[in-house]
Amino acid sequence: MLLGLSILLLSSPAAAKKQQLLFPDGTPVDEWFLQPELRRPETLGKCYNIADYGAVSSTEKVQTELIQSVIERAAKDGGVVMIPEGIYKSGALHFRPGTHLYLAKGAVLLGSESIFDFPICQTRIEGEICRYFPALINAEGLDGFTICGEGTIDGNGSDYWRAFRLRRQWNPQCTNKDEMRPRLLYLAHCRNVQIAGVSLQNSPFWTCHCYQSDHVQLIGLRLFSPVRPIASASADGIDMDACSNFLIRNCRFTVNDDAVCLKGGKGPWADRDSTNGPCQNILIEDCLFDHTTGSCLTCGSESIHVRNVLMRNCQVDGASHLLLLKLRPDTPQRYEYITVENVKGTCRRLFEAGSWRQFFNLKDRTDIPKSYASDITLLNLDIDCQRFVTARRNDEEYELSGFVFRNIRVWADDTDHRQEAFHSVIFEKVTADLKPRTK
Repeated sequence: MLLGLSILLLSSPAAAKKQQLLFPDGTPVDEWFLQPELRRPETLGKCYNIADYGAVSSTEKVQTELIQSVIERAAKDGGVVMIPEGIYKSGALHFRPGTHLYLAKGAVLLGSESIFDFPICQTRIEGEICRYFPALINAEGLDGFTICGEGTIDGNGSDYWRAFRLRRQWNPQCTNKDEMRPRLLYLAHCRNVQIAGVSLQNSPFWTCHCYQSDHVQLIGLRLFSPVRPIASASADGIDMDACSNFLIRNCRFTVNDDAVCLKGGKGPWADRDSTNGPCQNILIEDCLFDHTTGSCLTCGSESIHVRNVLMRNCQVDGASHLLLLKLRPDTPQRYEYITVENVKGTCRRLFEAGSWRQFFNLKDRTDIPKSYASDITLLNLDIDCQRFVTARRNDEEYELSGFVFRNIRVWADDTDHRQEAFHSVIFEKVTADLKPRTK
């Protein structure tokens, strides 16, 4: 049975007055998602103001060692590392158990423009564990980690973007990680994380990368990467990589790539690798996707299993896609129980699913590992776009089934429903009108 609707009326007379939010597979959304309590820095332990330990506001001076020493000091008894008003430049920082980060109003933690300030380490990037560059902010194996405040974490990415695009001119086949670039924020094997209120901007690479982390709340964030005058490169907003129980609420995405991207591994045997895994139980709500050049919500390109994703009550202003499913013919994939509902705005394509062959590599596998997308619902949408549905049937590589398009009002240059692409699909109360032609 298709379970597209996210709201179910409770059966008892007393409970019937309120509604219970459900994930797309029908399981209740836990209260943890619905009433997140914002953490206050004064409740997290002693405050360690980096200025009290000799840090100075400067756009030139790299103060990695000093700031890291404050983190180590805070780790002894637990506490909050405070970035005060001003600009403080740093390379890779590693937070320890019991430590947190607070950025005061007017505070900027500025990433170094030199890759030498990001010593190579073992990390996770683009669907594999390997030696690569750490992020500006790194948190691994932490329980209860918090980043909060009204300040900004700025990756200072312009030199990295220029170098990446120059390399692409020389070698169009270079991968995203062939150019040496740090991410802005990396969480791995963390639990009970809250990142709230801060601005995350100008990342040299992915902005917020979370790997095998559980119960993560991202609330009231401003994520930005520019299109001009210098176009950022691969600066996704949020990359969830084999994560569970994830809340994204009241965030604004203005990024030159995908806004929210669900990952988890790639390769012909990726589903057998314990370093990979599913993304599941994800709630995205009350967000603004503001001139996002990529997709608002993307599954792939390195992903093996996505389940139970609910995106609702959002505004879209100029994204490339509302929902994009990248189906790799060199990776076994399953995307299931995904609902996008109550969304208004403009994008180029409302929905797209299709073969994604960038850096295709079957390695030692001789057959195509078929992928499946099922129980996908798009509900209560009012969208102005160029194309309504972009998909084609490809039984050798993937299967699209159990799709529901319900209560949709769309103005498009191309209103074709492309029903032939789906093994099973329902279009119900869908009004798709051609845009008026201007002279």
